[in-house]
Amino acid sequence: MAAFAGHNSNESPLARLAQRRGKGGEPFLAEAETLAGERLRVDFTRGQLMPGITQRWDAQPREKGSRRGAGDLSDSAIDARQRVDAAIKAVGPELAGVLLDICCFLKGLETVERERQWPARSAKLLLKAGLGVLARHYGLTGAARSPSSRIRRWGTEDYRPSINGR
Repeated sequence: MAAFAGHNSNESPLARLAQRRGKGGEPFLAEAETLAGERLRVDFTRGQLMPGITQRWDAQPREKGSRRGAGDLSDSAIDARQRVDAAIKAVGPELAGVLLDICCFLKGLETVERERQWPARSAKLLLKAGLGVLARHYGLTGAARSPSSRIRRWGTEDYRPSINGR
């Protein structure tokens, strides 16, 4: 599995699920599903979407009545937020919640099931379904690819490149 800069995959519930094997010895999560979940988590982190739980002592004094807003974000954070938004829209509202809880907020499967009052082992199945859709969205599977991963070229339909001037 590829590593992302500034990212500790050991703290992710997906890392533990990726190591689990089924009765036949195959991994529970495909590599594309694991990569899709970690990619969502990295974008979520880079987009600074995690709510703050402590007081910020480094904040500069501001004018009275002004607040930190989207104007204080870097371009890369805004881009990451847009990628998270596109990913959530791609998986739909039915699967987005479980993906955010497990991949981004790093909640365990049992915690998600308890909070949502779901039957045992249901979060695991919904997570796998959501990761499959997310992997397709990111173009990590052989199935449908996202428009951004398609090959583009400058030329008309009848254009053919020449090799060595032939």
